[in-house]
Amino acid sequence: MNSKIYLEMLAYVKQQMRRKKYNNPAFCAYLIRIGNGQEKTNSCNKIEIPNNFVIPFTEEIESLNLLFNVTYPDFHTFYSNPSFITFRIILTTKNDFVDEINDMRIHRFPDDATVYTTIDETIEPNDQCQFEDFLHTLHPANLPPYGLTLKKNCLLILLRKLNPLEGLCNGTIDMS
Repeated sequence: MNSKIYLEMLAYVKQQMRRKKYNNPAFCAYLIRIGNGQEKTNSCNKIEIPNNFVIPFTEEIESLNLLFNVTYPDFHTFYSNPSFITFRIILTTKNDFVDEINDMRIHRFPDDATVYTTIDETIEPNDQCQFEDFLHTLHPANLPPYGLTLKKNCLLILLRKLNPLEGLCNGTIDMS
């Protein structure tokens, strides 16, 4: 795999294995075998994920809650510890899934939420009142949603360069 994200995750997994902080070395080894093309495939040339790595699907919300609880055990006890948050991650394939997981996750943080909204403008000022609500529904790639909801101690990862002079670059991880 030549994905930049995969290479960064591989480096992270190897680093965690060296530090012996990760409590599941079998899973780390499994990920490395996949990345190196060494994991066995089935007759359809697909990798079968062992059952002990799978969170069973029952119902969408219930399964997401189980995924969250397995990834972040005792969340309400450790949510303010940056290491607890930054050493755990849920990866998904589509932005729609990311949005759904983030919405669920943000509600688990205590305290009040702050919503940051964008300013959407049309090129022609006369069209502003006609299209403003429509602009709020768009989700352009690499841009945050119209309303970004954050809470204290919530992890934030930047996926584009916002202000390099201030250190706000791709991959920056910060606790809001």
